[in-house]
Amino acid sequence: MTPSWLDPNEYPFDSQYLSLDGVRLHYIDEGRGDVVLFVHGTPSWSFDFRHIIKSLSKFYRCIAIDHIGFGLSDKPANYDYATPKHSENLRQLIDKLELNDITLVVHDFGGPIGLNYAIHHPERIKQHIIFNTWLWSSEKEEEYIRFQKILKNPLLPFLYKYLNFSAGFILPQSFADKAILTNKLRKHYIKPFRNPSERLGTIGFSKSLLNDQGWFEELWSKRASISEKRTLFIWGMADKFILPKYLEKFEREFTDRISVKFQDCGHYPQEEKKELVVSEIQSWLQGLGCVN
Repeated sequence: MTPSWLDPNEYPFDSQYLSLDGVRLHYIDEGRGDVVLFVHGTPSWSFDFRHIIKSLSKFYRCIAIDHIGFGLSDKPANYDYATPKHSENLRQLIDKLELNDITLVVHDFGGPIGLNYAIHHPERIKQHIIFNTWLWSSEKEEEYIRFQKILKNPLLPFLYKYLNFSAGFILPQSFADKAILTNKLRKHYIKPFRNPSERLGTIGFSKSLLNDQGWFEELWSKRASISEKRTLFIWGMADKFILPKYLEKFEREFTDRISVKFQDCGHYPQEEKKELVVSEIQSWLQGLGCVN
């Protein structure tokens, strides 16, 4: 059942579900044609990509998932919310739908989740569209070392669970243009986490930043299987959390790439620069993209 808070004009898609050991993973499957698969991060969901999907689904088959614990997917109390588990769920969806020649679109935690699949199944991935994300350990980065103190604070799970810290505070801070995040739009990011019992997924991702750094670095060591694939980077250069140097690291290793950089944009280019992002993606998919 569609929740009452969800505006069907903003998100006019039919809900689909995949049962994973009795837990329902929500996804949308819109349009026909070559597959474009969207993988979100935190504290977001497939709603992130609605503008792109509305446009591309006229010509492509657009599939976007909600990780367990996010969006319209189930949010069980006892669940492995670690990043590798989400990537395994993605694999099961791809296998179930028998997807091939995939254009993989990733953002935030969707980067390691989706690109892990690409690294291990490169034959099924045609090309990538990569928004602000990473694919390596951040343990030696100064900003991570500082942030690690917060991650280890025993009060952090309390803030995430009872004050909705991720969606209520971190997400608004990730926008360079705060006016973009209207009350109506913000509601669609907060409402999936209405109750403390529905916020365990966001806690899981915060724990992943502490516990999965070795896994992230292992992925980077295997990047050769994907680094020569055609790739479009779309990057908000005013992102406070995932900095421009992360894009530069990708650019040094991905050989067939185009980078679209928005200097006055934060962590969510698909929200802050939606019309330009849609236009850039359409051009690139048609082979017309150029370096900005």
